[in-house]
Parts: sequence; C-alpha cells; structure tokens
Amino acid sequence: MTRPFLLHFSQEQLVVMDSSSIEEKGQAIELKRSGSQGSSHDDAALARIGKKPVLKRNFGFLTILGFSCTVLITWEGSLTTFLSGLQNGGPSGLLYGFIVVWAGTLSVFATLSELVSMAPTSGGQYHWVSMLAPTSCRKFLGYLTGWLAIVGWQALVASGALVTGTMIQGLILLTHPEYAGWMKNWHGTLLLWAVVIGSYGINTAVGSLLARFEGLVLVLHILGFFAVILPLSLLSPHGSAKDVFDTWKNSGLWQTQGLSFSIGIIGNVFAFLGGDCAIHMSEEIRNAAMVVPRSLMTGLAINGTLGFAMMIATLYSIGDIDVAIAENPQYPFMSIFKHAVGSTAGATVMSALVVVMSFSATTGCLASTSRIYWAFARDRALPGWRTIKKISPRTSIPEYAVMITVVIAIILSLVNIGHAAAFNGVISVSIAGLFGSYLVAASLLLYRRVAGHIRVLEDDDTLTNTMGTNLTWGPWRLRGWLGTVNNAFSCVYLTYIFFFSFWPPVKDVTPETFNWAVLVFVVVVTFSLAYYRLWASKIYTGPIVETH
Repeated sequence: MTRPFLLHFSQEQLVVMDSSSIEEKGQAIELKRSGSQGSSHDDAALARIGKKPVLKRNFGFLTILGFSCTVLITWEGSLTTFLSGLQNGGPSGLLYGFIVVWAGTLSVFATLSELVSMAPTSGGQYHWVSMLAPTSCRKFLGYLTGWLAIVGWQALVASGALVTGTMIQGLILLTHPEYAGWMKNWHGTLLLWAVVIGSYGINTAVGSLLARFEGLVLVLHILGFFAVILPLSLLSPHGSAKDVFDTWKNSGLWQTQGLSFSIGIIGNVFAFLGGDCAIHMSEEIRNAAMVVPRSLMTGLAINGTLGFAMMIATLYSIGDIDVAIAENPQYPFMSIFKHAVGSTAGATVMSALVVVMSFSATTGCLASTSRIYWAFARDRALPGWRTIKKISPRTSIPEYAVMITVVIAIILSLVNIGHAAAFNGVISVSIAGLFGSYLVAASLLLYRRVAGHIRVLEDDDTLTNTMGTNLTWGPWRLRGWLGTVNNAFSCVYLTYIFFFSFWPPVKDVTPETFNWAVLVFVVVVTFSLAYYRLWASKIYTGPIVETH
C-alpha cells in the first residue's frame, strides 16, 4: 500500500494525493513537454487558474469558429425541430419564438463569454461555480453543476445522433414511400450507433483531425445554406404575409395562446443548443481567453442570421403542412422541399446536406462532452476517475472519456427501441441539464459583480479564479451597467426556458405525450447526490490546484 500525504494550498482546499497520482502527474508533465504546442502565454494563463497544460492546442480562431458553428447548426436545426413549434404556436409562434430565443441566447453567450475569459478551462460551468459560490456551499454546488453539465451534454450527444439516424430514415422514406409500412424504431437506433461510432473515429484517429474536419464543414455549412434556400425561395409557390406573421396555432389545447407559445418555443431552443461547445475545448485553443468569446459571439451572429432567413423562407414555402406531415411524420421539411422544388432528387440532395451537418454537430458534441468528463474526472468527481482522466500519448486526446461518452449514448439509445416517446425525455433533458448549469453559474456571477467582488487582473496575480483565491476579470467582458443588465436578463431567460423544458406538448397527457425529461432528470440528479454522499464527498475537493 502507498501512504498518502497532504499538500496545503489554502485554508479552503485540501488536496489528497498518493504516490500513484504523483507518478501520473509526472507523466502528464512529460507529455506536456514533449507534445504540447501551446505558447508560453497560454500555459501561463492556464497555470494561473491552477491547471497544467496537457492537451495540444490544435484550434485557432477560424477552426474553433467552424467548430462552434457546425455544432450550433441553427439553420439546419430549425428545420429538424420546427414541428413542435408549429403545433404549439403556429407559423407566427415559430418566427417570433426564434427571435426571442436568439436574443436570449445572445445574452447567455455574452455571460458565458465573460466567465470563460476569466477561467478558460474544459471544466466550464462547474469550475466557475466552484470559484464564485460562497465558501459554505461551493464544493457541493460545483459538484452538482458539473453533473448537470454532463447530463445535458451527454443527452445532447444521444439526441443529436438519434436525430441524424432518424433523418436518414426520413431520406429513405422520401425516396421510397413504401418504407413507411415497415419502418421500425430499432432501425433508427442502429443508425444512431453508426453515427456515434463514426464520430468516435473522427475524434480519436488523429489529434488534429477534428480541427481540420470542423474547419472544412464550416464551408459546407455556409454553402449548403445557399444550396437549400435559393431553390426553396425561387421555385416554390409562396404563401401570404399573413400566413407567416399572423397565423397562430394551439394544437396542444392549452388554456392560452401564450402558454402554447412558451411550450412550442423549446423547439427553437434545441436549434440553438450546443453553441458553447468551444468553452469545453478551451485547453486546446490558442489564446482561449479572447478567442473563445469571439468565436461564441461570431458563431451565434452567423447562425442566427442564417437560421432566421431559413425560417422565413420555409414558412413562406410551407404549402399544405398536413400533407407534408402525412408523407414524412418526423421530418416534414423533407416533403416541403419536395413539393417546393417539384423534384424528389432535388429534395433528397437538399435534405442530405442537413443530415451531413447533423452528423458533424454530433461529432463536435461528442468532443465537447468527452472534455467535460475528462475535466471532471481530473478533479476526482466521477466514478472511475483514475481511468477517465488519462490522456493518450499518441494523440494527446482523452480517449477513455470519448469512449465512455459513446458507450453511454449507445445505452441511452436502447430506450428508443422500447418506446420513442421515452427517448424524447432524453432530448428534453439536454435542455434542462445545460440550462440548469448555465443558470447556477450566471446567477453566481451576477451576485459577485453586484457585490463588487471581482477586480481587474494584475501582473503579480499568480493564482486566481479557482477555489479559495481572488476573482479577477478576463480580457473579454461587458463593462459597467451593461454587463449587469445583460447578466440579469440572462438569468431571467434561463429560468423561463428551464421551467418550460419539462412541459408536455399537449394538455391531456398520455404515456405517448408525457415529457419523460422530468423522470430522467430526477433519476440522474438523485444518483449524483447519492454518489456524492456515499463516496465523492470524501475525495472531491473542487477544482484541484496542480501548479502551486
């Protein structure tokens, strides 16, 4: 047996290590010396928040912008999820809901940009909560926020892969309508497996392959937009302005149109989900404290603009939506394309572009999710943390974390074989998990900024923005009253979306229409709390200081 010894970094944090962990530390230092391509400036910025650089910095501004844009894929996502908004809200609800979500996401991303500029770490939300929370509860709140982020991202990987797999089914149905007679849930599940395994290959093959892949897909993302919107706008018969801007629906039979609108808006939220992926790649980005905020805001501007244009074009070209739904119940946009351009082949090509971009988004989500697993395991918060935190000497990638993300996504997909409605709970819980973690971090930032607890970074600050240290602003932030107002608005918006993410699509609930996100969310949170009480509280001390 090895005898533990203690290192005291502050009065608030105690790091327990044994000789085996010291040996792993030595390996990490050696890997950094031999393989890291980060500049000394990037290494110093990471060391200032207590972390050693062990991942290669393969991403610059353009490549991480491509990564952000091709995970966000708003114009593609608005097509795949617009059915829920159409049923609760109608065309006008979809359009105005898009504007609300775009504005809310802009506010949230600005707040997250301030936080990542302060502490550019792959841990993201849980690290920020650990550094911002009051001393009495920072350990527990940081741990809970980490689990919320993991739940949200893991659900996003599974749901993104399912959307991609079932869209392939939609393509088959578009070209072979007779497939409707023998289409099964397990077909989509097998296609989901193929998607996540393909994403795993791209993530682990070569360390720099992911950055090159996402940079290439950014070009397809933008060119594909024009390849879809031009034939859709020029060749299809158009509805009237009233059909788009003043037509409301309440198919869920809710008490008011406003309530119906609030429930249908979740489809638009899903189209904007995952844009913060760059945050969890921060330790692989050059000059992350500035590049990540710029990529988040630029990516949102690009995707929001393209998504809004695509939304208007689709609503003007929608035609008889009942016919489109009858032909393709899951993805009626494919039938809309077919009737708009008058060609099955043309509609297939247009729809295939959306499928390819959905696969790219799943690949990016897998990368971001694995980095959260790795960062959380690095701080000993997960079962099997000693294995999960290991870095591949060949690729400098946390391959075990990537593998675990894939395995859990495959396990979650088994729910879809039994009941597709139950798997919809997995999709909804991605919103609840991510927005819950954003809300905790944004609320604590608002508290600290109003109280005046955050100061400007000084040259002699050697350790800051981690547990038990001073809080300092990063190089990117909203100054003065503008930052406070934006921070407060982001908290209001996050609360609104988090609340409605658990609502079912119809008033009269059946097992098929019940939103199982409530059950999934409660089960996962209960497991995380039980694990914390029984085991993690004994070894998890918050973000570990590795550099002082």
